[in-house]
Amino acid sequence: MQRRRFLAWPLMAAAAAVALVPVAAASQGVDLVSLDLQRQDGWLTLDFNARLQLSRPVQDALERGIPAYFVAEAVVLRNRWYWRDERIARASRTWRLAYQPLTSSWRVGIGAIGQTFPTLPEALGALSRLSGWRLAELGALDADARHYVEFSFRLDTTQLPGPMQIGLTSQVDWMLRIDRTLRLE
Repeated sequence: MQRRRFLAWPLMAAAAAVALVPVAAASQGVDLVSLDLQRQDGWLTLDFNARLQLSRPVQDALERGIPAYFVAEAVVLRNRWYWRDERIARASRTWRLAYQPLTSSWRVGIGAIGQTFPTLPEALGALSRLSGWRLAELGALDADARHYVEFSFRLDTTQLPGPMQIGLTSQVDWMLRIDRTLRLE
């Protein structure tokens, strides 16, 4: 009886350690708060709101002046039973997040347009939501076919400086991504 308890102890300790892993992993990443498709003014539009929590290595890189790029992509597809699904439209949006050490502020840019924020949570809030994003004209969608949208939001590590990209594919700290599929009713 004493021997069984001794052998069971390592198994119980391993199970407890595995149970703690999701709690640690939940401290960073992307949580999708809302994702909605709508038909507005002859367009299929998408509204999304995500909650971002950056890992310590990503925050350190940002605070050292290395900009981070976040990409939202949406692909509208028509379901086909006889071949691959047909791509009707594809839309993508890229945000650049950078720390400005001279003013101790955060800058979020979309193309040539930028906005400054005093704190990192405010900057992350601005780049992690979008409403009325036009994906496709409603005339491009077949009334008799089934359509769906594949959505992804991620930290784009391919736009980091070259030396930083080495070995990032295996580091969990830099894997910030969420993917969803929505059926169009």
